[in-house]
Amino acid sequence: MNNTYKELFNVICDRKINPAEGSYTCYLFDKGLDKILKKVGEEASETIIAAKNGGNDELKNEICDLLYHVFVLAANQGLDISEIEAELDERTKKIGNLKKMKDTDKNT
Repeated sequence: MNNTYKELFNVICDRKINPAEGSYTCYLFDKGLDKILKKVGEEASETIIAAKNGGNDELKNEICDLLYHVFVLAANQGLDISEIEAELDERTKKIGNLKKMKDTDKNT
C-alpha cells in the first residue's frame, strides 16, 4: 500500500493513543462511532455529488476527505491498515474472474 496512506493512518492511530489539543481527529474519536459514521456518510455523499458535477478538482478533494474519515473509522474500530492491505491483495488475485450475473425478472 502507498506510504502516504500508511503515514496518514499512523498519524490517526497516534492521535487515538496520544490526544493532541485542537486536533480534529481527536475530536472525532472523542465524539465516538456515531459521529465518525455520520462524517463517513457525509463525505461519501459529497464524493458522489462531486463526481456528478464533473469537476475533478472537487472530486479529488472529496475522495481525500472520504479516505481520511474511513481511516478514522478503521482506527476507531481497531482495524489495522495492514488488514485492509491484505484484503486488497487477496482481491487483486481475483481480477479477471467475472462473476456470472443472475438474470432477474423485473416484472415479478
